[in-house]
Amino acid sequence: MTAIDRTLPTYFISHGGGPWPWMKKEMGPVYDRLEASLVDMPRQVGRPPRAVLMISAHWEAPAFTAMANPRPPMIYDYGGFPEHTYHVRYEAPGAPELARRVADLVASAGLPSDIDAERGFDHGLFSPMAAIYPKADVPVLQLSLRTGLDPAEHIALGRALAPLRNEDVLIVGSGLSYHNLRNFGPNAREPSRAFDAWLQDTVLDASAERVERLLQWSSAPAARIAHPREEHLLPLMVAVGAAGDAAGERIYHEDDFMGGIAVSSFRFGAATGEAH
Repeated sequence: MTAIDRTLPTYFISHGGGPWPWMKKEMGPVYDRLEASLVDMPRQVGRPPRAVLMISAHWEAPAFTAMANPRPPMIYDYGGFPEHTYHVRYEAPGAPELARRVADLVASAGLPSDIDAERGFDHGLFSPMAAIYPKADVPVLQLSLRTGLDPAEHIALGRALAPLRNEDVLIVGSGLSYHNLRNFGPNAREPSRAFDAWLQDTVLDASAERVERLLQWSSAPAARIAHPREEHLLPLMVAVGAAGDAAGERIYHEDDFMGGIAVSSFRFGAATGEAH
């Protein structure tokens, strides 16, 4: 019998817009395919992890900062949504001890590191987590991006976090593969498809060239149309850095999201729940 590899995969997910899991009545089937991909992640992982470490596009800090709040509050970092969405709750516990482990790994890699004992969950975490672990029974903590948004630093961050994959910690980069709020709908069709095609060609490659291409991501087709500012792409860099030479697989894709946008999510490493 072949031994089961207990190393957890890493993920980059497109997390959708605002508090969408609490707006199904208003939005209809728009998020059905994205939700299905998120709901399937626990099956892929195969067992409840010790914790989820999520790198959210919605938190930037001068140093890579780990959330150490044992009971994180909610941060409603969106506007223009129905009143009830400013009262939603995701009650997962935090993971203060893991936050210290994360900070130590980051500092040991020579990267600026910090801990925030007050920070709460933003929608880059609580919206997808409401689909991934709806019972909120897995501890969760966030890790910030670093201001300056240097791709090389965020790949280095991922490499620093890689040991956590063997410590039963699920690393998830939460962003969007296309994020241009001024160019949604039909006008986004061609640029989003061009960038998405480049992204797939790049991240499914498990060779060293994957990192080199990601470092030069702004030269990709329609790159600055897809990401006028790269904060929603950088969680991908962390997931790839943590994955090392693990192969990538696209776990979610649609070509007509929100009336014309091509969007994708990716897993790096084997789906341990499918191992034999």
